Amino acid sequence: MRLWWIPLLLVCAAWSGCGVYTPYGAQTNGARTFSVSYFTPVASLAGPEVGQQFTEALKDLIQRQSTLRWVQDGGEIQYSGRIVGYDVSTSAVAGGQEVASQNRLTMQVQLRYVHTLDADLDFERTFSRFADFPATSDLFDVETQLVEEINEQLTQEVFNASLGNW
Repeated sequence: MRLWWIPLLLVCAAWSGCGVYTPYGAQTNGARTFSVSYFTPVASLAGPEVGQQFTEALKDLIQRQSTLRWVQDGGEIQYSGRIVGYDVSTSAVAGGQEVASQNRLTMQVQLRYVHTLDADLDFERTFSRFADFPATSDLFDVETQLVEEINEQLTQEVFNASLGNW
């Protein structure tokens, strides 16, 4: 019984069905590297740490959810932009009273995406997200947590728009 070739045939069939795995469906279109320039805060209420936190959050998310390798400058995919909005507003009013019960921190990021290998994929767009907090809380006490929450949402939206397979 010469059935030794059956396992070999099964292994070959299994290998031929394998493709390249890309985590989270990231579409890099041949790019292997990316760079993220510092997102300068130009909004009046945003401190310099807000730009640094967003820049690092975007870099970290792309490294976690794609196979791209980060480079300091000149990546095949390039992200740049600025923080153009950073505002606090009232999001809810207490029942029947003219007193705020919830406040909202809104952050807007103007982003430029450049794919050096395929210029048809380039775009410029403004992304906006917010987080609510109790009106009884001081913004300075909750700001770090709110910015982290907003950055998580913003960076995921940027990733989906630039590399997402949607």
